[in-house]
Amino acid sequence: MTLKIINTILILIAIFMGLKQGYAMASGKPEMLDLFSKWGFSKNAVAINGIITMIAAVMIAFPKTFIWGNFLMAAGILMLICFHMRDKNLNGVMLELPFLALNLIIIYLQYPLPLKATH
Repeated sequence: MTLKIINTILILIAIFMGLKQGYAMASGKPEMLDLFSKWGFSKNAVAINGIITMIAAVMIAFPKTFIWGNFLMAAGILMLICFHMRDKNLNGVMLELPFLALNLIIIYLQYPLPLKATH
């Protein structure tokens, strides 16, 4: 029971972070555009990445799309890690690793609510 509560809290954190960061990208926040532009992303590409991130965050909330949502979010984070590594920016890598781990831990702990209602 305690593990399910912890997992639910972790899921809510992942959803919140995905929506927050996705909105920052989709709305074209200057710090997001600066970050992604050095990797060759246009404003539209950053917006599309943000929309995908927000969709992934919402998918995590539902049992049928739980794995896919976590996969999409983890893939986006892994992309950021790879770009930071290419730039030899270990601070950027270290900043993103806990968020990647969060999605992987959530997948391991599985969806916390029953998939079907019991009678």
